[in-house]
Amino acid sequence: MERSQSRTPLLPSDLPESTSSNNTESAQLNAHGVRGLSGIQGLKKRGHGSRSWIKIDPLGNISILELDKATIMRHCSLPGRDLRLLDPLFIYPSTILGRERAIVVSLEQIRCIITADEVILMNSLDGCVVQYKSELCKRLESNKDQSDDLPFEFRALELALELTCMSLDAQVRELQMEIYPVLDELASSINTVNLERVRRLKGHLLALTQRVQKVRDEIEHLMDDDGDMAEMYLTEKKQRSEGYPLSDLCFQTNTSGEETIVSKSAPVSPVRSLSGAHKLQRAFTSFVSSSRNGSLLSSSNFGENIDKLEMLLEAYFVAIDHTLSKLSSLKEYIDDTEDLINFKLGNVQNHLIQFELLLTAATFLATVFAAVTAVFGMNLPSTVFDNPSTFNWVLVFSGVACGFLYFSFLIYFRYKRIFPL
Repeated sequence: MERSQSRTPLLPSDLPESTSSNNTESAQLNAHGVRGLSGIQGLKKRGHGSRSWIKIDPLGNISILELDKATIMRHCSLPGRDLRLLDPLFIYPSTILGRERAIVVSLEQIRCIITADEVILMNSLDGCVVQYKSELCKRLESNKDQSDDLPFEFRALELALELTCMSLDAQVRELQMEIYPVLDELASSINTVNLERVRRLKGHLLALTQRVQKVRDEIEHLMDDDGDMAEMYLTEKKQRSEGYPLSDLCFQTNTSGEETIVSKSAPVSPVRSLSGAHKLQRAFTSFVSSSRNGSLLSSSNFGENIDKLEMLLEAYFVAIDHTLSKLSSLKEYIDDTEDLINFKLGNVQNHLIQFELLLTAATFLATVFAAVTAVFGMNLPSTVFDNPSTFNWVLVFSGVACGFLYFSFLIYFRYKRIFPL
């Protein structure tokens, strides 16, 4: 089957009406020139506008959809807080959530909703999104005639994890190629330019480490929780729901072995009536929600079948952990370079202190010599000035005494091991 592209709504009856009139009204000003309540209402309704999404079915066919937030929430049975993870206006860490009928994936730039029958992807020109879309369609088309052990939702999740791990690892390798020469240059020549380059690269390293660590923690959290992994078996839950007739959904077995009768009628919306298929769906959803702790359809019954997903997550956990180890090694190399620079700076500082100490001793002795000459330069009545050669001998003895004191200082510094001489 060839890949088809169309711009059709997923649920035409659920699409909201045009909000152009509301936007026009919100742009109006009141008589005092101040934007009134209509501006706030327009701002609040702006979040409910339609956005472009990409729908990919299990056969690899692509459809471009214009959907609003309420439509996706009803179609995938997701709360609004889960859809905020997919909003490009918000910055959230990487998250993988298993829900009753969907898997919410927010890994770096890949933000999508995976169900048992489709992948709803945020339409974007980002390279990761385009690569995910093309690669997923390629794999689905190549495997539609082959038997694959993984269900559709796991293949879509696997590709998201694969591209995320590859993207992060590529960024780490690029950072390594950039930072190692800078560190080597800084170790040989300490200057302001090299220090500024290392500071900037270290900031990138810390930000990248946080992103990789979050992906690793998210995968590890899923591997440690059997219930979350069981929630992701959407195809199996769908097959089980289709295998139970409506009459079988009226009974459940509790932990004490007694049978409790559940209402046969599904809850009916007060706005519009539901068809037979929708009643079955609502009845099954109510049944699963009420019997989550003890029914046959609860997530705990999938405990024996989570091996495939656990092995899948473990493979990418090893890959992302290897990427994190690269960042740890790079950080250790930066720390070692910083220690080396501190040692060099400390050595230079010690030499400066030694030079200052020698200069201080020489200055002190020069001051003593100047004081002697100053005393003899005073206009005092003395017989010393009657002999002109006497002043020369005073200068000689003063210079010899100052030199002796200076060498005495050097011997004292060496004896105290203040600095080697």
